[in-house]
Amino acid sequence: MVAKKLVEFLDQQKVHYQIIRHTPSYTAQGVAAATHISGKELVKTVIVKVDGVFSMVVVPASRRVDVPGLRRALGTMDVLVASEEEFKDRFPGCETGAMPPFGNLYGMPVIVDTNVTADDEIAFNAGSHAEVIRIAYHDFKRLVSPRVMSICNVPTLVAV
Repeated sequence: MVAKKLVEFLDQQKVHYQIIRHTPSYTAQGVAAATHISGKELVKTVIVKVDGVFSMVVVPASRRVDVPGLRRALGTMDVLVASEEEFKDRFPGCETGAMPPFGNLYGMPVIVDTNVTADDEIAFNAGSHAEVIRIAYHDFKRLVSPRVMSICNVPTLVAV
């Protein structure tokens, strides 16, 4: 089920969005294949701890977070990818690992890779492993106010 908190927020902000339902999938590549959305337009949310504080990192589904690059960009050595066990209770109404990239709804800063900003629209997990939401990137940027940095490794293969 789509995260109620997210849909209420988007409706309140009068943002146009599309909900896309698909067969359950637990990987970004699987979601891209199930929804027929390119791994460039589909983004994934990775939870990291920066100096002990949880943050969301948003990258194209076809790429991986470059942790050493993120450390350099943030100017700290204390950046670790968090385990699902560490953050599973921080996203009420969401299935573990299917949180939308709206850190402002969950008290987390958001960092977006520069590759994400190139698309007119982005799609992302909507709180479940069987639904994504597609919105205009400019709406996402306006609502979330993410930091934008170059933080990805080279693309991985994604079936579409």
